[in-house]
Amino acid sequence: MNIKQIIFAYQNGYFPMPDPDTGEILWLQPDPRAIIPLEGFHVSRRLARRMGKSGWQVRFDQDFGGVMAGCRDRPDTWITDEFVEAYTKLHRLGVAHSVEVLWNGELVGGTYGVALGGAFFAESKFHRATDASKIALYALVERMKEQGMLLLEVQFVTEHLRSLGAVTISRDEYATRLQEALSLPVDFSQAEDREALFRPSPGLVSGRS
Repeated sequence: MNIKQIIFAYQNGYFPMPDPDTGEILWLQPDPRAIIPLEGFHVSRRLARRMGKSGWQVRFDQDFGGVMAGCRDRPDTWITDEFVEAYTKLHRLGVAHSVEVLWNGELVGGTYGVALGGAFFAESKFHRATDASKIALYALVERMKEQGMLLLEVQFVTEHLRSLGAVTISRDEYATRLQEALSLPVDFSQAEDREALFRPSPGLVSGRS
């Protein structure tokens, strides 16, 4: 895949996905589109209790390859060698980023995606410990809020994402929000790296269990 083509696609509301039968790269623009409103991210009491335990650590961009490998490690993966090569190049350019969740020093979950201006396009996530991918998304949302970003795109809604606050919006509304987010002078890679024991923000904890 051409790196400039990938960036252009995200800027115009598309994202790449290989055809499951032929492997041909398709450029998708689903309608409706799934996003997670940053102020609407849902942290259940159970998740908050789990995050409150000592031993969790969250890092950014320290093991991009490890996160992609974790996301790829499933029977029905769409993450081909071509995707690994392309997004690794994007990472080296400071365009693709990873969130790594560790438990007692071991990588147990994470997510990766592309950041352009005030938008983050989440590509995939994985977990090897309960709720580790949820913790990765929580950390991503917190960092985006700290940076003044506006749009977290997650492609399609699943029940898992819906439980975290994901909603769908029309293609036209997504295009409007995307252009607003892209106009922001944000550089995700310039945020202060966080490598510390993780604690939830009390303001995000809901009353639901």
